[in-house]
Amino acid sequence: MSIKIRAGVALIAIAVSFTGVVATTPPVQAQGLLDALFKSPAQRKREQAAREQARQDAAAARQVKPVRISGPSYRTYKPDTLVKVDFGKIADPVVTGAIDDMGLAPLGIDPFEEGRPALADLSVSALPEAAEAVVEHYSTHPAYMWVAGTAITDRARAVIDVLDAADEVGLSADDYKVEVPADGFDVTQGTERQKELMAFEMKLSVAVASYMLDATRGRVDPNRISGYHDFKRKVPDLAKQLEALSKASDPDEALLAQNPQGAHFEALTAELKRLQDLDEGARIEIAPDVLLKPGQSNPELANVMAAILMKGSDELKSDNALLFASYAGKPEYDEELVALVKAFQKEAGLKPDGVVGPATRRAMVGITNADKIEKVRLAMERARWLPGVLASRRVFINQPAYTATYVENGKADLSMRVVVGTKSNQTYFFDDTIELVEFNPYWGVPQSIIFNEMVPKLRADPSYLDRLGYEVTAGGKRVSSSNINWSTVGRGSNIGVRQPPSDGNALGELKILFPNSHAIYMHDTPSKSLFQRDTRAYSHGCIRLQDPRAMAAKVLGTSVDAIGGHIAGGQNKQVQLSTQIPVHVAYFTAWPDDAGKVEYFADVYARDSYLRKAIDATESARGS
Repeated sequence: MSIKIRAGVALIAIAVSFTGVVATTPPVQAQGLLDALFKSPAQRKREQAAREQARQDAAAARQVKPVRISGPSYRTYKPDTLVKVDFGKIADPVVTGAIDDMGLAPLGIDPFEEGRPALADLSVSALPEAAEAVVEHYSTHPAYMWVAGTAITDRARAVIDVLDAADEVGLSADDYKVEVPADGFDVTQGTERQKELMAFEMKLSVAVASYMLDATRGRVDPNRISGYHDFKRKVPDLAKQLEALSKASDPDEALLAQNPQGAHFEALTAELKRLQDLDEGARIEIAPDVLLKPGQSNPELANVMAAILMKGSDELKSDNALLFASYAGKPEYDEELVALVKAFQKEAGLKPDGVVGPATRRAMVGITNADKIEKVRLAMERARWLPGVLASRRVFINQPAYTATYVENGKADLSMRVVVGTKSNQTYFFDDTIELVEFNPYWGVPQSIIFNEMVPKLRADPSYLDRLGYEVTAGGKRVSSSNINWSTVGRGSNIGVRQPPSDGNALGELKILFPNSHAIYMHDTPSKSLFQRDTRAYSHGCIRLQDPRAMAAKVLGTSVDAIGGHIAGGQNKQVQLSTQIPVHVAYFTAWPDDAGKVEYFADVYARDSYLRKAIDATESARGS
């Protein structure tokens, strides 16, 4: 061992003498030299591998795991909580007068004042807003609205008829039930009669206030269903409305008018009555998961033929009478049968491709009366989330129908197909106001697309966005995508991406803006083929327009040629609307067309079931 040490020291001395300079050897270099002199190759290899692993571990620790930005979730609905009406605030603690032996009030005593003591023992539950409004009204106006002397009034009976018919306007009559006192009573029990009438008065006013609230804003708060709903819940002045109702010449009409007004709600009301009076009739069933393509063989073909025979027009059946007569239930989907299905699809307004899928099946099978009634009632609830009176000039987007309609003077002036969000990138349900049109737009890429779709590609290919011509910013400063370490980019990294105007821009030639927190707007698209499909849920949430120039011309009040002139220059520019236009980004699986005929649509986001659960929870809470 001593010989080896001396030899090593000698070698160091020789190495130093060769440099011609006497200098202190840095610790790391010295350690490396000692390792080279005294450690075996295997030991050096193991330590080098350990150092490399430590370096990789440190790099991995610095790397940010990919994040995924997801949309809102659907929640278990929590209904409004009922409260006890605090009648103590309007009960008069002062003794108002003596009662004679017959139990009748002395002459000159106000019947309402005589009935006040009954309020101390009265227990009624109501929505908080209704409870507060009733107390406020009678504190300010201490007089009967529904009682005169020792009897209820005809005004009261008329209002009760409206409450009893609440189901006809999509509400539930069970929520507003009030027991009506009998006309006859024991005249020797005047005090008890006044207590009975006071209880009736208060219960009816609570029911009326509750009806007003529900008719105006709906029984369900949509924002509690999911974040895909964005509505400021209406807060009607119920106390003021109760006062107005007390003075109305026709209180029943005034109460009914609390429901949405307009042709759309009238059509839904009429359709509900029609369906409830209608016999279900015969019905053909086709397997829900059927997917029948030309040239295939499928036993469901027999049901398809039966459905066409039932649902097809007389002209279609006449033109194909021989084919129907000769069909013997064979499962082979040959050219003749394909031609028949295409004719049916064209008649039903579907893409005539001969493929029997979900949309064609729905057209052939239809939906039951019970299903339609449910859709109409849900539509009536959703209609209450919109303004009570829709503006005569507006844009109405119905996601399940995949349509956008421009309305002028209350009539549809332009309607077109649209593409809406996928199930994982759902389009929100909200109201807003169109403010401007941007031509040759930039596309500011949403954070969800940056992190969910772009970052994973950029970690493998940092120059990906540079090659596609996208502009990237970091902390507001323009940078090259290849200069960013994408493995360290996570939520909150302050990275921005936008696509400049171009022929391939995702927004096409223009976008129509109604600024909102969801970054949703209407726009053009280079993907025109999607408009030919029956189901058009393919976007990241925005609304792609089939004819964006026509819609832009309508909202700007100009011509399509003028719109083309804005686009022709190729420069990015914005044009403000002279008058802002309401836009409803809506979700209705039943909705009337311009002629008042209610049409039915598939529940693309399954929102009907969530609304149904919310209504059930509300009815259960009120019933208990």
